Amino acid sequence: MKIILIGYMASGKTTIGKILSESLELPFYDLDSIIEQELKTTINEIFEQKGELFFRKKEREVLEVFLNNTNNYVLALGGGTPCYYDNFNLYQNDNIKSFYLKTSVTTIIERLKKQKNTRPIVANLNDEELTEFVAKHLFERNYFYNQVQTIITVDNKNEEEIVSEIVSKLA
Repeated sequence: MKIILIGYMASGKTTIGKILSESLELPFYDLDSIIEQELKTTINEIFEQKGELFFRKKEREVLEVFLNNTNNYVLALGGGTPCYYDNFNLYQNDNIKSFYLKTSVTTIIERLKKQKNTRPIVANLNDEELTEFVAKHLFERNYFYNQVQTIITVDNKNEEEIVSEIVSKLA
């Protein structure tokens, strides 16, 4: 079974992915972590040293290789992954179950405020700037995020409820 989770940062892709993978007894992978391991540096350092264009090209390459060479997994994509090149087309087939963890601006902001020290892209934004940043990104990415087989709304649900809903959609 091949499962891909997409969504904005702080939507729960990694957290839900790990729980889902345990529940289904499948290995869990995080695309950003795969890229970091391959380049032996962090995503933030890649952006700082080589720029976003380099990162997006590498991201595309790593995603394509992973999808072509890996079976049975739960894979969390980076928040921007579906929006660049034609990445979303790579997981548009019957062999891959794709889920969008749809999260409201309000929920994302609540989570990001608690995670600012681990999210350099938003670390220096005040509350108003953070709200504008997230709302703008979600609007821009909405089309790409909706190119999945199943949308799971995560607001006001705990991790177990979200995982159960995903599992029920796999049946």
